[in-house]
Amino acid sequence: MGPLVPDIISGNLNYIVALVIGVLFGAILEQAGFSTSKKLVGLFYGYDFTVLRVFFTAGVVAMVGIIAFNHYGLIDMSLVFINPFFLWSAIIGGLIMGLGFVVGGFCPGTSVCAAAIGKIDAMVFIGGAFIGVLIFAEGYPMFEGLYKSANLGNPQLFETLGISQTLFAFIIVIFALLSFYATNIIENKVNKINQPAIKTTPYFTSVLVVGVVMALSSFFFTDRKADLIELVSDDNYVMKSWGNKKCTDESHSEQMMCTDEFVLCLKKLMECNKFHIFDFRSEKDRMELPLPKSTPMTTDDLFSKEPNKLLKILHRNNIFIANDELTEKRMAIIATELGYKRIKILRGGMDAFKKDILEYQPNPNATTLAEKNKDKFRMQAKAILPEILKKYKPSDKKVSDKPKRVLGGC
Repeated sequence: MGPLVPDIISGNLNYIVALVIGVLFGAILEQAGFSTSKKLVGLFYGYDFTVLRVFFTAGVVAMVGIIAFNHYGLIDMSLVFINPFFLWSAIIGGLIMGLGFVVGGFCPGTSVCAAAIGKIDAMVFIGGAFIGVLIFAEGYPMFEGLYKSANLGNPQLFETLGISQTLFAFIIVIFALLSFYATNIIENKVNKINQPAIKTTPYFTSVLVVGVVMALSSFFFTDRKADLIELVSDDNYVMKSWGNKKCTDESHSEQMMCTDEFVLCLKKLMECNKFHIFDFRSEKDRMELPLPKSTPMTTDDLFSKEPNKLLKILHRNNIFIANDELTEKRMAIIATELGYKRIKILRGGMDAFKKDILEYQPNPNATTLAEKNKDKFRMQAKAILPEILKKYKPSDKKVSDKPKRVLGGC
């Protein structure tokens, strides 16, 4: 299944779900007439455009669905495989595929569907496909140069055209509706049917309504990552949204961790299982001053699948650490908008931690008991913490070390 966030379908359940979807997909193909070669090749002769309408519908629904899932943070797009585009391979392969489709009457998927209901010509087609795969595999050293020529990477059409993803989705849905209208006209003309291309029947009306709704809805599913990054680019908004009260304020204790409280957490590491540190500092800073029980993280990691497992552990506070407090607040706001809870930041960031603890100087003017206790506490921390932190090396496990994209595609 797709890289859903959260991971609602486990690896073992994947196989069962895939089997069920495969059976249903095959049944729908058969019911749509895709086990009949005459209906399939009708696309090339102009008398039946069922293939175009079905696959266009599938593509449009998948496109809008993925955009919507990405908008609501339900899919990790960094794990979605995008087929690499080898220009000459695509052209030559498309010609061979199209020729085989016309001559054989099937494509690889529909041939299996037809073979499943006992059609001999489909079985012969599948045998020919296996022979073709064998020839390509054995002769790959000869074909490799052509196969990999004109590598254009993993382009997305809306980026190539220089337009937004939502506008591209809108154009494609409208184009699909217009193509349905145009193919109905062609079908009627080729089949010599004297009737309007569009009728005022429930079927045509529902298709039009659903199509228009999908086209317009694409504008609501903006790129969530870009929106949130733009949101936290405003420093004033960040400071006001996360608050700027003193760390000692009880009303703000849920969002802010004081420097001294953080010291206690580091000193009593074995008693600090209720905290987990997410370190947004650079690798160089982490090497210079490693923090125990911490996980390196970047802004991009917040939008990926893996952090979901760490940030949603129950009964544990997530401490966001960066060099400065503003960066911590940005990351905390993004995480909160993504639905993560129990987020705290270190007051003043690691810069304040170094100044208040590691570089602390005795206070000669301490008069009250509280001031004397604070001075004593920080002097002890200054002496002890460097030794504690030396025992820990920066974690080799990064959130960015997430599963790679699964290669595949039809």
